[in-house]
Amino acid sequence: MKRHLIGALAAGLSVALGVSGCGKGSSSDDGGSDGKTIKFVAAIYSDNTKPFWDGLIKDFEAKNSGYKVQLEMVDWTQMDAKVKTYVQTKQVPDVLNYNAFSDFARDGLIYKASEVVSPAVLSDFTPTFTEQAKYNGEQYGLPFISSARLMFYNKALFGKAGIKDAPKTWDEVKADAEKVKRGGAIGYGLPLGPEEAQAEFYSWAMNNGGGWVNPAGKWAINQPANVDTLTFLRNLTKSGLTQPNPETTDRKTVFNQFAQGKIGLAIGGPFTKASFIDPVNKSLEFGVAPLPSKSGTEHNTLGVMDVLAAFKKNDGKNKEAVQKFLDFFYQKDNTAKFLTKEGFLPVTKSAGDVLSSDPYMKQFVDALPTSKFAPTGNPAWTSVAGAVKQSLGTSVAGSEPKKVLDKIQETAEKAG
Repeated sequence: MKRHLIGALAAGLSVALGVSGCGKGSSSDDGGSDGKTIKFVAAIYSDNTKPFWDGLIKDFEAKNSGYKVQLEMVDWTQMDAKVKTYVQTKQVPDVLNYNAFSDFARDGLIYKASEVVSPAVLSDFTPTFTEQAKYNGEQYGLPFISSARLMFYNKALFGKAGIKDAPKTWDEVKADAEKVKRGGAIGYGLPLGPEEAQAEFYSWAMNNGGGWVNPAGKWAINQPANVDTLTFLRNLTKSGLTQPNPETTDRKTVFNQFAQGKIGLAIGGPFTKASFIDPVNKSLEFGVAPLPSKSGTEHNTLGVMDVLAAFKKNDGKNKEAVQKFLDFFYQKDNTAKFLTKEGFLPVTKSAGDVLSSDPYMKQFVDALPTSKFAPTGNPAWTSVAGAVKQSLGTSVAGSEPKKVLDKIQETAEKAG
């Protein structure tokens, strides 16, 4: 998910993850805990995230005497490095908000979902996301938020450039970006920095017949379709149609520039309006359209799901407190409040019922059932995503796309 929005680039994020191989079933020291105090590491999605958790935790503690939740907020640009350190030093939190889980499940580090939420919560998850939260057929991840990615375009810049409709093909993307640039703005906002380069790339690759794995489920990162995709993005950059230095640009920067009316096209999600456009310019005229494809005949959508993972600690001493906290969060009004504030899509049926119908959000909701997801159920995905974040952007800065993808393919094969 993503997800993935706030903060400066993390200096020193120069290693792919590889949190596996840390010892099966390892746990961290309880530090003398009585089992009623847990640590929750939450990702920062926007300026609204910390106030939400502060309020929810205060409410939880008031209604559950003796139970405490220690909150640590981590920016998405720093999250991978933080998680690696947590696991390697055996100082994992009790609950982690992250975008991967299967490597933890493989190594016996986290509880099964059925062990830490009530049957009512378990049955409330939408089946699409339950399937994405499984490892070896068993649910370990707790679906947290979901998102779909579509193409945003600035109507004023398009009108000024004489463009009538959103692009449907890659050739049209390039042509539209050239027209927008001639009008003095940035044609396409391309974030390939270490925040979420894998989502940006996959949004393009899946619309060129490419992706992370082949039909047999084997890693196929350096397949010809992916090389072709990365070459297209490189050419956009070399032609001066993107912002400077895409390899170090995160999505926050792109979205802020889009909100300021400086970018013609950018891939965004349901959160883009609430978290970025509205705070800058509620009257911005923009449109949302399907992701363009090379051929123009298919328009696949990237689906994103972030999860909560509950770590085993102290022979299960933390399980009761973890379940109390998770069951509290998954009450429909609490989850609906978070989704509304952040602009994400529901992963539970009850929260979906609470959220009112909205034409803007409906575009993303309608895209979810046929969305394509990253292979998060593969334990090697964490290492692969880390390598993509680290090196994919170098292809637009000078490195050859095929060589960049070859190295990421090597990482994937070594990780399993």
